[in-house]
Amino acid sequence: MKSTPWSVGELAERFGLATHVLRHWEDVGLLTPARDAAGRRRYREADAYRVATIVASKAAGMSLDQIRALVDTGSAERHRILETHLADIDEQIVALERSRAMARHAMECQAHDISNCPHFRAHVADIVSGARIGMPFPRHAGEHPSGPHATHPVG
Repeated sequence: MKSTPWSVGELAERFGLATHVLRHWEDVGLLTPARDAAGRRRYREADAYRVATIVASKAAGMSLDQIRALVDTGSAERHRILETHLADIDEQIVALERSRAMARHAMECQAHDISNCPHFRAHVADIVSGARIGMPFPRHAGEHPSGPHATHPVG
């Protein structure tokens, strides 16, 4: 790893980000780079690890507010946020597994219109029967599972 501090442009390039993204993350309190005598941002190794953490967390579907709570040593919300995020991941895994099974069946199905295939219908029978409302769609971080795309059972 580079031993001298990075400029905002150098660090942004290392992570494939636009420089305004690092500036925004600083504005919202996720980064606090040192400044040189001319006031230019100088990022050190710890800042690079912080950026890597933010990038990885965003790729995992976390919002900047959630990430802020994770990297804020005084956040009382950390465990609640992580539990919510893990529950969201579990929901997404279930939705992806269901989607994979449906796509695999559709690829092998002889029916031109798969909605008429009795075996394919088994994949959506819970919706038709009313045991589930809608199909699972990924939620945005912090969004409550309600409305037309909710995936909770009826009952």
